[in-house]
Amino acid sequence: MSSLSARRLLRTLVWPNWRSHSSKPAQNVHLSKPGNGFSFELTDEQKEFQATARKFALEEIIPVAAQYDRTGEYPVPLIKRAWELGLMNSHIPESCGGLGLGTFEACLITEELAYGCTGVQTAIEANSLGQMPVIIAGNEWQQKKYLGRMTEEPLMCAYCVTEPGAGSDVAGIRTRAERKGDEYVINGQKMWITNGGKANWYFLLARTDPDPRAPASKAFTGFIVEADTPGIQIGRKELNMGQRCSDTRGIVFEDVRVPKENVLIAEGAGFKIAMGAFDKTRPPVAAGAVGLARRALDEATRYALERKTFGKPILEHQAVAFLLAEMAMKVELARLGYQRAAWEVDAGRRNTFYASIAKAFAGDVANQVATDAVQIFGGNGFNTEYPVEKLMRDAKIYQIYEGTAQIQRVIIAREHLGRYKA
Repeated sequence: MSSLSARRLLRTLVWPNWRSHSSKPAQNVHLSKPGNGFSFELTDEQKEFQATARKFALEEIIPVAAQYDRTGEYPVPLIKRAWELGLMNSHIPESCGGLGLGTFEACLITEELAYGCTGVQTAIEANSLGQMPVIIAGNEWQQKKYLGRMTEEPLMCAYCVTEPGAGSDVAGIRTRAERKGDEYVINGQKMWITNGGKANWYFLLARTDPDPRAPASKAFTGFIVEADTPGIQIGRKELNMGQRCSDTRGIVFEDVRVPKENVLIAEGAGFKIAMGAFDKTRPPVAAGAVGLARRALDEATRYALERKTFGKPILEHQAVAFLLAEMAMKVELARLGYQRAAWEVDAGRRNTFYASIAKAFAGDVANQVATDAVQIFGGNGFNTEYPVEKLMRDAKIYQIYEGTAQIQRVIIAREHLGRYKA
């Protein structure tokens, strides 16, 4: 089907009357019928989303990606366009006016957006991370108020957990929330918050049990915090190695008052909510890493066909051909990893094991493939005039954010041991 048809389909989905075209929840549309075994074929709807995201990346993101990288400017026009096309906020349930797509569909979209620019993709995907605690733990009122508004206009949100002294060690969070009547008063500092300066609201994790010996599973509470609440101080935009158009900042909370109605589930439930969100958001992060790796592979292949040494294209030299073959193997296997993780969670199963495998493997692959692409370009690859230099810088964060490569291995080892003992 043509990309124009794909766009028309997506418009019917995002406009108010889209339910007249599709009255069935989309979460598990990719699952095969029981007894049919594995199927690697996408549904027609999935192909539409993929094709529309691919067209958007090729025609609208790639032409301006280098400029956004140079300036660090937040890509507002691209974000608005992604929202119009239904390529953003795909997880928001139908009850809140959203599409209610599954993680699998989100991954297909994310891979294509990341192919265009992972800075743009991260800005868009950070919305899903911020929303996910509300999707999995919010009550009806919270969901309709905070998720519903995001279907009405292209707003951003953010996941406020990391602190200057608490990244991988989430239990080390020092931001405090003290109950005072019908409100909580929050004091503390967050760091490396994606969309921190652009968010309309935050999911925030804070300690509500002052006892330092209290277990993490009971010590922390999750809050929804309006970004314009008095006492919130937004720090400067950080100048990062890569993904420079993504907005990353520190945020200070000083006597910020939040109504008790904005607590997710109950006091003490925050840690499980925050960690539970990762099972659904790590597969799309892995998909973003695959998108970057695929772009690096394509750029390297194109260059290897054009560049000649010793009278022939460098692709005809076995050393380069084998390097490309290794890159292709890694891209394909990383894609299978995120698809399995997404399939598991959409099937209603706990996918922690697969989500961490997908995130760790794809993050490593993005870095390896981007580095190999620079190698194939030679001296040109080290120059900012060629795209692989940006890809190599952008790739590094995939081994760091949403759980470092090392933390993923801790989780995988723990999950593996549990399976072995079972």
